Amino acid sequence: MKVLLTLLFLIPVGVLFAQPSKTPDLQTLMMGEAFIGYSPEDVSWSETGKRIYFYWNPEKAPERSMYHYNLSTKEIHKTTPEEFLKDPEYSKIRSSSKTFFLLNNGVYAYDLKTGSSHLIYQGKKYISNIDYNKVTQSLYIVLNDEILAYSTDKQSLISLVSFEKGNKPSDQDSTVLMKEEYELFQYHQKRAEVREWKEQNNWKLFQTKQLYVGNSNVSNKQISPSGRFVTFRLDDHNSSESTEVMQFISSDGIAKPFKARAKVGEQEPTHKIGIYDMLRDSIYYIDFSSLPDIRKKPLYLADDSPYEKDRKVISHKLHFYQNSDQNIVDIKSYDNKDRWIVGIDLLTGKIEIYDHQHDEAWIGGPGISSWNMAEGNLDWFDVNTFYYQSEKSGYSHLYSCNTETKAKSQLTSGQWEVRNVSLSKDKKYFYLTTNRNHPGNREFEKFEISTKKFSSIYSQPGAYEVVLSPDETQMAVRYSTKTKPWELYLAKASSPSNWMQLTHSTSTVFDAVQWHDPSIILLQNGILNPTYARLYKPENPNGAAVIFVHGAGYLQNAHNFWSQYYREYMFHNLLISKGFTVLDIDYRASDGYGRDHRTAIYRHMGGSDLEDQLIGRRYLIDSLQIDPDRVGIYGGSYGGFITLMALLKEPGKFKCGAALRSVTDWFHYNHEYTSNILNYPETDPEAYRISSPIYYAENLTDHLLMLHGMIDDNVQFQDVVRLSQRFIELGKKNWDLAVYPVEAHGFKESSSWYDEYRRILELFEKHLLID
Repeated sequence: MKVLLTLLFLIPVGVLFAQPSKTPDLQTLMMGEAFIGYSPEDVSWSETGKRIYFYWNPEKAPERSMYHYNLSTKEIHKTTPEEFLKDPEYSKIRSSSKTFFLLNNGVYAYDLKTGSSHLIYQGKKYISNIDYNKVTQSLYIVLNDEILAYSTDKQSLISLVSFEKGNKPSDQDSTVLMKEEYELFQYHQKRAEVREWKEQNNWKLFQTKQLYVGNSNVSNKQISPSGRFVTFRLDDHNSSESTEVMQFISSDGIAKPFKARAKVGEQEPTHKIGIYDMLRDSIYYIDFSSLPDIRKKPLYLADDSPYEKDRKVISHKLHFYQNSDQNIVDIKSYDNKDRWIVGIDLLTGKIEIYDHQHDEAWIGGPGISSWNMAEGNLDWFDVNTFYYQSEKSGYSHLYSCNTETKAKSQLTSGQWEVRNVSLSKDKKYFYLTTNRNHPGNREFEKFEISTKKFSSIYSQPGAYEVVLSPDETQMAVRYSTKTKPWELYLAKASSPSNWMQLTHSTSTVFDAVQWHDPSIILLQNGILNPTYARLYKPENPNGAAVIFVHGAGYLQNAHNFWSQYYREYMFHNLLISKGFTVLDIDYRASDGYGRDHRTAIYRHMGGSDLEDQLIGRRYLIDSLQIDPDRVGIYGGSYGGFITLMALLKEPGKFKCGAALRSVTDWFHYNHEYTSNILNYPETDPEAYRISSPIYYAENLTDHLLMLHGMIDDNVQFQDVVRLSQRFIELGKKNWDLAVYPVEAHGFKESSSWYDEYRRILELFEKHLLID
């Protein structure tokens, strides 16, 4: 398929001159991208810088496919495997003459001189990573249980190290009977002599080193730049019982259970970093007992005495400086209250501590990650300096640390956040994505390290996702606004404002609608900085209002770019066409506003975050003359949880509410998310009780609609079943439950989306409109 670009950016003539149309009907809106169009995703440059690759779906196929824009011909093509191999995606894994990349679980080499690719290795085992070592001139291919080494000089492939389950066989493994047999019978003795002779006389040009890891799983396997050390992490997961989710609609008509996540609890996995020294043929494990405060108890326990044992930690991959074994590692405590950045001497196993971050709530923020299983942003400037992000100032900012002096410097500052970081090729600049001018923006800036000065590249309202070409002279830009979905643009780095639109993804029907541009307002909460919200105001208000509560908790939706809640955005357009006012609040706990906003729900979900919904309700009543008896509320996941808390903790404040895929009892949710905010249920059970809607079920008086997918393996169907049983036993009325047999947490079928939002619309029209 080929798409020719024009100066009109491919926008159909009919769309340019079409008259704005009304919001389509609900069933059309719930088609989602099949109605809107499929925006380009996963943008990258080719090795030569002559192509921009992206995933797109202009033909409305079942899934997106890879396309590319050819900078020479100014054409867009659907990419074939043959074309891709002639100019693959740019790879940082490279020798002086070749680059290496993964494709369909195969390892390929691309010759920079001939412009051709060839297959090096492909097997049945999953390839988790590849890395080129300039010292050994070898490409290391990392499998689940093995590391292969491909010599680019000799073009030979060997199995370097294998990780074996169980313990290393030894004489001690012999049973009493085995020893007796050997001592009594010459037959066994002669066979042993033959085996020993063969072992001594076999040619052993190379033998794979077998490392025995017991029952542990192995991850983060790396070869150090010197080629001497193999580093790896052993993961021993706890025996927490996994849950099961029942699938009722199946191909053979038989209901089947499938395994799902475990529930929150203090049973933590155990991890440790192993170092195998190939020169000395020895293995040792890193001791982290010297980490500052490794035995310190959190304040909520009200106990100044230290733990008897070290807290469990999880380490991430080692970041090596170029061709040396000097490294930095991101370490997090499993209770996620501490983060350490350390260096490891691979020869001695000793650690050097460079930075320690602590948060009595939980470590998190952009570039830091609230998930202890995910590492934060860090890498090297030069041989003595690395950069990282920290919320030390209250906002996620960029810092540097000198490994010789351990002196740290804050590079960026202010009441805004660094969202994304990349270092320029000459290492003089950072390219940063920030929200400096408005928390709802994603701006793109150039930051000079020596002077700490910013040069704004893109700062207008909206979001800019920029991918620089390999030589950093051109930029592929994904851009969106509140009313316009993501499209792909091309610009020169020297003149970024003079860009060219490459894709037009939206349908003619979508383009013909005059979509509402919600205003961003501030709601004063009297405690922290003002709370931001999207306000949808109808031309002919009917005196009723709906508050939408976004999901995830830590997510932003009152921003200036295209929402991931695009169905809800279109639904809100439909609501205002019917006269409803809609308010969408970035309540406390939302993303984009710094540490205090992020952690405001610590030990009490349904506290300050619910209070912000009540502040929004009061704003609607006092400022927009909304009828106090005609305010509804709805949301999904965390938004569904807040909807339940609103109706059950504040009865009478909301006439009705719709709770989609809602957590009803935090004792039953997953570990990683819940333990961050509410600690462990064994040590902080009261935090779980005051935060769980099921404990307020007796207060239900307002109209409640619950909607849930039956194969939801995130917020499981059991959640809504348990609350339903509680309502039944309490004799509660005014509640309904709609179930969706083929849907998980994120709905897929447009028929399910339509049925869900039809019921929500009917709820609001029935209880918020005056006959």
